[in-house]
Amino acid sequence: MMTNMPKRQRWLILTIGALLLLVALNQIVFTPLASVWQAHSLEIQQLKTSVASGRSIIGRGAHLQQIWTGIQSGALPRDQAQSEYDVLSAFENYGRTSAIELGSIKPLWKHGATDEYSVLECRLDATGNLPALSRFLYELERSPLAMHADSVELVSRDDTGQRLTLSLTVTALRLAPLEGKS
Repeated sequence: MMTNMPKRQRWLILTIGALLLLVALNQIVFTPLASVWQAHSLEIQQLKTSVASGRSIIGRGAHLQQIWTGIQSGALPRDQAQSEYDVLSAFENYGRTSAIELGSIKPLWKHGATDEYSVLECRLDATGNLPALSRFLYELERSPLAMHADSVELVSRDDTGQRLTLSLTVTALRLAPLEGKS
């Protein structure tokens, strides 16, 4: 069949056939391969990021272990009543040390994000001048107990700003699940 055609027509048929073959290869082979290549490139990048993050954590492992040991040693006792007593007496000691007047202290036990721990959230009000309230916050933050201030609010009680009221929410960690009440 091709032998009777002029040379020009044979070249045109071969060229069109080659173009159709290229289009078919593009649709069937090259486009799917490009998609797979891009997906693999993205996955490789995510894995590289994950490995770098893991190496970073491994590099900080000793420091993180030291921090975790400190948190565990400062955690509240397993007994709820003893835990509340420890936190309330710490507030009393810090209040005496900083010469402030403690108002109300409202403790509330809460479940942790997992069953491995619970937290004691305390809302307290205190009154004093700025240096005394600052000293109280300093004593609280350097406490050996595993607790920290979640929210702090200062309100002036006089026109000169010498008498301030501190409203504070403190969370203390207990490495035991919450029993019974919430």
